[in-house]
Amino acid sequence: MVTLKEKTARGLVWGAVNNGAQQLLNLLFGIVLARLLDDTDYGMVGMLTIFTAVAGTLQESGFTAALANRRQVKHEDYNAVFWFSALMGAGLYIVLFCCAPFIARFYGDDRLIPLARYVFLGFLIASTGTAHHAYLFRNLMVKQKAEAQIPALILSGMAGVAMAYAGMSYWGIATQTLVYITVTNVFYWRLSAWRPTWHWDFRPLKEMFGFSSKLLVTNLFTQVSNNLLSALLGRFFTPNVVGQYTQSAKWNTMGYSVVSGMIGSVAQPVLTEASNDRDRQRNVLRKMTRFAALLSFPAMLGLALVAEELIVIAITDKWLPCVPILQTLCLWGAFMPIITLYTNLIISKGKSDTYMWNTIALSLTQIVLLILSHPYGIQIMVVCFVCINIGWLFVWQYFVKQAIGLTLWMAAKDILPFALIAGGTTFLAWFVTSGVENVYLRFLSKVLAGAAGYIAVMWLSHAKIFKECISFILKKKL
Repeated sequence: MVTLKEKTARGLVWGAVNNGAQQLLNLLFGIVLARLLDDTDYGMVGMLTIFTAVAGTLQESGFTAALANRRQVKHEDYNAVFWFSALMGAGLYIVLFCCAPFIARFYGDDRLIPLARYVFLGFLIASTGTAHHAYLFRNLMVKQKAEAQIPALILSGMAGVAMAYAGMSYWGIATQTLVYITVTNVFYWRLSAWRPTWHWDFRPLKEMFGFSSKLLVTNLFTQVSNNLLSALLGRFFTPNVVGQYTQSAKWNTMGYSVVSGMIGSVAQPVLTEASNDRDRQRNVLRKMTRFAALLSFPAMLGLALVAEELIVIAITDKWLPCVPILQTLCLWGAFMPIITLYTNLIISKGKSDTYMWNTIALSLTQIVLLILSHPYGIQIMVVCFVCINIGWLFVWQYFVKQAIGLTLWMAAKDILPFALIAGGTTFLAWFVTSGVENVYLRFLSKVLAGAAGYIAVMWLSHAKIFKECISFILKKKL
């Protein structure tokens, strides 16, 4: 019988393979698209993101996590979720199709009418794969998710680049997203053993609704807060400012998603399986936190270190205004995997109401401060956004302590050593390479100096989680 430790390790490895491959492909196709397009093209699609994110959340309605949190799941449960999601997706598309002129009027750009109706097809298509994704997620089928998402990224990237090269500007970005969703759904259907039936019975939803409804409200506020900045920038500024933020956020997301996505693919099912033993669950969380901190802080602080050189080399100096925005966002990105773990712990304890009210409070705080800060420009707005999200980690910490007895001192011992070492080696790498003038040599020397310094300190300090990771990589056969 496969132990929880083995399942977690396999899930983390395949999560790393999947997310690493995804971010590499996103990087390659993103570089090509950014060279072909400008910030206004990205801004046009970025202004619609908040609507697609909210609609996608409504059609999913928290049932993926609800299914993962149930002790036993039957065919009828998946079937009810499938038909609910599909019908909800169709209804929402009709509503937003009709609202497209009002969205365009809000931003003052009529070009958004046809673009919105095209982009909104994404959540309609995604609604047919919610139950299949839930099946893969619940059963820790991370390898199968990788087999679905990597081909989807390749095909969608090729489609987006082809359209951008043909001069179709922001339509290429929109098409890339639609192709990705479509191909992913096709593979989810193929790789999942579950199939829907025509028997409509929504009674199982009632049993899950108490849990899923709180996640729905929570996810709605999360999507609003995550995409509020781009929406406000589109309202108060110009599409090119939105494009600069969107490009910066994309690079930041690519950075932290490797770790956060790897952990998120296994965290909730694993923590749920250990939920009957408080001490065991706390130990599982602490080990996963140390693993997240080990990778996240050097990755994100390193990204901030090389941001200028990376932007110039990859997508040319026309995107230089993105650099200070990206560097600020990287500070938040370094903490994202920790936040992911904390929120998954709260969900695994069945505390969806705590998760909901906490997220609502965070979202409302963001809305107020971002609106108040907009007269001072985009950089101040981004700083406020980052400070709020990092500071809110202490609020999550309070509720985690209530759930499993994880004290602030325990959390500090799991997180701060890696943060301080990564910060120190990043500063040292910046200092020793500051005199290098050639942008390519400066980029390479920063990467080598930062990585070598961090690995050396980890090795010399005999960091247990670091040596465990090295041992697993060298010995484990997938």
